[in-house]
Amino acid sequence: MTPSDCSPLPPPGAEPSAERLRGGLAFIQRAERLKDTLRSAHTSGGRRESTAEHTWRLCLMAMVFEREFGAVDVARLLKLCVVHDLGEAIGGDIPAVAQTPAHDKSARERADLETLLAPLDAGLRAEFLALWDDYEHARTPEARLVKGLDKLETLIQHNQGRNPPDFDYAFNLGYGRKYMAAHPLFEALRALVDRDTQRRADGGPAAGASA
Repeated sequence: MTPSDCSPLPPPGAEPSAERLRGGLAFIQRAERLKDTLRSAHTSGGRRESTAEHTWRLCLMAMVFEREFGAVDVARLLKLCVVHDLGEAIGGDIPAVAQTPAHDKSARERADLETLLAPLDAGLRAEFLALWDDYEHARTPEARLVKGLDKLETLIQHNQGRNPPDFDYAFNLGYGRKYMAAHPLFEALRALVDRDTQRRADGGPAAGASA
């Protein structure tokens, strides 16, 4: 991470300004909406998952497989995981099957993120936006890893969920495949995940369920 990517640290012992504290709290309160932002995936219990839940398990995946990634900035990896879907707190999630070229999801989500970040100080806003831009354009090794993990987590949830009868598992066999080239680990994981996907497409039980 370059110095321009983050807010300057206050001098040792300096008290944060009241304005900075109020802005931070206001942002945290706004971001709470992500807990109620629903995705197309269902949990193993049958309810729709939230974007916040997806983000939590994405972070967990990054921690679980951290040793496989070699020399990467793990702090940056986790920050990218946390920030990547923050804009959905305002505009909601658009499932991949519903996205069209005419709908500029990226531009809308970035604009929503800017709105969400408004209470923060300028330096912190710039840091969050730089992280989101990195993820969106997959510029760094860490961003490319998070892209792959994000697709894998989505597929794992689809295979694990108690989904509606018309759920399109066949779509998932091709979903996000271009991001698997980011690391050899992803190809190995994808082979296991695709096996679960095909089983579900064939009418088999959810991943992890008793046959």
